[in-house]
This record gives sequence, structure tokens and C-alpha cells, in this order.
Amino acid sequence: MKDSKCDKSSYGDLIVDIGRLFISKPYAVGTLEGWGKEKLIVNVSSFDCTTFVEIVLALARCAVAAKFSKNEFRTNLKLIRYRHGKIDGYSSRLHYFTDWLHDNENKKIVTDISLQLGAKPQRKKINYMTAHHELYPALKNKPQLIIMTDIEKKLSRKSSYIIDKAKISAQTKKIQSGDIIAFAASQDGLDVAHVGFAIRLGKSLRLLHASQKEGKVVISKETLVAFLKSNKKFTGIIVARFLQHH
Repeated sequence: MKDSKCDKSSYGDLIVDIGRLFISKPYAVGTLEGWGKEKLIVNVSSFDCTTFVEIVLALARCAVAAKFSKNEFRTNLKLIRYRHGKIDGYSSRLHYFTDWLHDNENKKIVTDISLQLGAKPQRKKINYMTAHHELYPALKNKPQLIIMTDIEKKLSRKSSYIIDKAKISAQTKKIQSGDIIAFAASQDGLDVAHVGFAIRLGKSLRLLHASQKEGKVVISKETLVAFLKSNKKFTGIIVARFLQHH
């Protein structure tokens, strides 16, 4: 890769280049869920929407720092995936995207640019995981369930900046290739239903993502706006941008 890849303006291109390497890799749900002690799981052969974003960002950090060791990659992935970059039980993993975003902003890995794109603050009761705790084997552990409940209460008190579905068309010019696009959920108890990367193909803004519907990593056939508007589960989007310092 050329040194110019490290220019701030081209971080987005770098992310898209890395993301494209995984096109057609299979979609798999629950690759991080399981019994026993929480540990860093590294899977680059199948993805859900979140693990795809995390793996690409961890590789992008390696690329910008020009450090490509296995250890460096694992360190970056742990930093992105866990609260304060530390593994301390199941609840230390950043399960909810708004929690993930806030923590990764504090770690200076990404910045939430939604407000610049006309987003409005919204608050919502977040309790999906504890309300459906039977879906998460690790929440059979009572102490973890209690901590998770506390995390959800804190998230419920915070506002998230969401660009409304109806307002997004006017803002697409400000979205860059490589920006993280999170789709706000209409479902009770859930903050975000899906996440991927914006990708510009000529004048068309699309989504590069691990798609459950398509069963693999793809670039959306329709535009980002059409993708958003055609799905009733989405109420709007949150947009974040990768930050990296030499």
C-alpha cells in the first residue's frame, strides 16, 4: 500500500479496500456467543454485521500504524470490541452499538458525525438482551445478568443522535466511503439493528456489509437510501467516521 493511504482523507478508502477483501465470505450469527470464560474470539472466515465492522477496523489500525503482526491485530480487535479495551467477563463486550460507539469515541478510534448530518437526539429504553436472556448462554450467569441490566439502564438514560429516515437523502453527499453506518432499530429494547460501511460507486452511495439476507458479505444492490427506506425495522441511521493517529 502506498504511503498516501495514511492521509486522513483516504482512511475511508483504506477501510473500503480492506472490507472488499471479505466480499462473499459467509454470514454467520452468534460466532462470539458461547459458554465459559469470556475470551477474544478471532474469526476472519465468517461474520455477522458487527464482527465484520470490528475486523475491518482492527486491520485498518494495523495498516495505518504499518504493524501487521498477529499480536497487533489481536490487540486492536480487543481494544475495539471491549469496554476500555479490557476483557472482564461477558458484560465487558460492547454488545449494544450505541455503547460501542461511545466507548470507541472515548478511545479515539471513531467519531460520531451524525449531528453534523442533521441528526436529532433520541432516547429509548434499552433492554433487549436481558428481556431475551434465554438467547444468550452467558446470561445464565446471574452476576453477568445483573451487570448487563445495569449497563442497559445507563444506555436508556443517554441520548443517541439519529438521522431520521425521511431526512437522509439530503445528507448523502456528506457521507464518505468507509464511514460506519448503523441502522437505528424500531424494535423494542434495541438501539441498532444493523451496521456496515458506506461505499461510493461512482455517484451511487451503497452499503458494504455482512448481510443476513444474502448470507454473505456484499455491496448492496440498492443505494444506501433505498436500503434504509425499504426496511421497516430501521427508523434512521447513525454515522461514525474512523479516526487514526500515527
